Amino acid sequence: MLGWLPDGYGGVSSYAKDIDDVFYFIYYLTAFIFLLVTVLMVWFLKKYRVQPGDEARRATYTHGNNLLELTWTIIPTIVFIGIWFVSKTTWADIKHQSPPPDVQIRLTAKQFSWVFLYPGTDGQFDTSDDKTDKEMHVPVNKVVNVFLRSDDVIHSFFVPSFRIKQDAVPGREIRVWFKATKPGRYEIPCAELCGPGHSGMVGWVNVHSEADYQQWERKLRQ
Repeated sequence: MLGWLPDGYGGVSSYAKDIDDVFYFIYYLTAFIFLLVTVLMVWFLKKYRVQPGDEARRATYTHGNNLLELTWTIIPTIVFIGIWFVSKTTWADIKHQSPPPDVQIRLTAKQFSWVFLYPGTDGQFDTSDDKTDKEMHVPVNKVVNVFLRSDDVIHSFFVPSFRIKQDAVPGREIRVWFKATKPGRYEIPCAELCGPGHSGMVGWVNVHSEADYQQWERKLRQ
C-alpha cells in the first residue's frame, strides 16, 4: 500500500478509511489508464513507423469506425459514473449524515492563526462561561462538531490524518465533524493561500484519552 498517506491507510478518524478507498480507486484506475495509453502509444509508433517503400504509398481517407467511437465513449462514461457513485456515497455519509455530537467547538480563522472557542457547562456559545484556547483538544472516539468562521479572508481547516478539509469563509459559519480514533497530536495546516504568513499558519489537534480530556477540561474551566 501507499504508506506515504498521513498515518497510513485508514488514517485516524472514523471515516478516513472510506475516503482512502475512494482515493485508491481513482489512483489505481488512473495508473491503469496511463499504462494502457503508454503501451498503445508505443505499439502504434512501432506499427506505423516509416518503412522502406512508404514514399510510394498514399494516405487513405476514412470516415471513422462507429464501433470504436461507441466503445471509447461508453467505457469512460461507465468509469465516470462509477467514480461518481462511489464518491457520492462517501460524501453523503460524511456531509449529510452527521451523528449527534459529543463535543462542540467554534474555530475562528484569521491571518495567521486559529482560535478555538469552547462553550461552558451550558453547552451554548457566546455566553459568559465560554473559554478560548490556541489549540484544539478533543476526546478519542467521540463525535466532534467544529463550527468554522473566518475573520478576514478564506482559510481552510485541514487535518490530513483525519482526512478532513473544509474552507472557512468570511460571513458564514460552516459545520464539519470528525471522530478521532487514536490519541495523539495532529497538525492543522491552513490549506488555502491566505496571505504572506500562510505557510506559518499551523494549529494542532490534541486527541486525549477520556481521563486526560476530563483533566484538561477541568484545568480550562479554572
